[in-house]
Amino acid sequence: MSVDDLGSLFERLPFATIDHLRPVTQGHQEVIFSQGKTPAQVIAIAERLAARSGTFLATRADVEHRSALQERFPRVELNELGRTAFLPRDPEPAPTGRGTVLIVTAGTADLPVAEEAAVTARALGNRVARLTDVGVAGIHRVLSQTTQLRDAAVVIVVAGMEGALPSVVGGLVKGPVIAVPTSVGYGAAFGGLAALLGMLTSCAAGVTVVNIDNGFGAAAAASRINHL
Repeated sequence: MSVDDLGSLFERLPFATIDHLRPVTQGHQEVIFSQGKTPAQVIAIAERLAARSGTFLATRADVEHRSALQERFPRVELNELGRTAFLPRDPEPAPTGRGTVLIVTAGTADLPVAEEAAVTARALGNRVARLTDVGVAGIHRVLSQTTQLRDAAVVIVVAGMEGALPSVVGGLVKGPVIAVPTSVGYGAAFGGLAALLGMLTSCAAGVTVVNIDNGFGAAAAASRINHL
């Protein structure tokens, strides 16, 4: 590919350079990280992504971002809890991942991060299932769901407080487990640092960890695994 050909895959705006080569290099088109961007900037990027592919995903989209996107794209699907805006293709293609990405939450307070992961996993072409509020304070709740856990191709476990749930799940399944620490917890949780360190030091084999509150990163990793 020549330099000129490569340049044709970028769209330069005054505030952004949109990368249309991403489906080749990453397996999916660029995702809009809305935090720190104005609604007008998000709209401009979304318009160009939609024109090229018929779809876009915006994460960390606050109320102003979501309202502007809904006005510009009436079909856009907004997830208030997960702070996402997803415009599916019309018609939306069937999932291409080989199995299901199961998203497990320790508590209801972890749902915002889990929903970001769920919407992202769907947008990246995966079947998604949810298992909510099954933390270790009532460990029988997760132990009663071992069939669903073991049937999943990839399990994303979202937990705050001490972050123990991924270790429990990691000891129950043979598939990959992606742990997401959340910033949920009392003072000594240190905004998710306690959960992060607990997950990093898990004794369960096969557990990997992403950054605090990074539901998007967990879903992106799960999607790559699910598409191998």
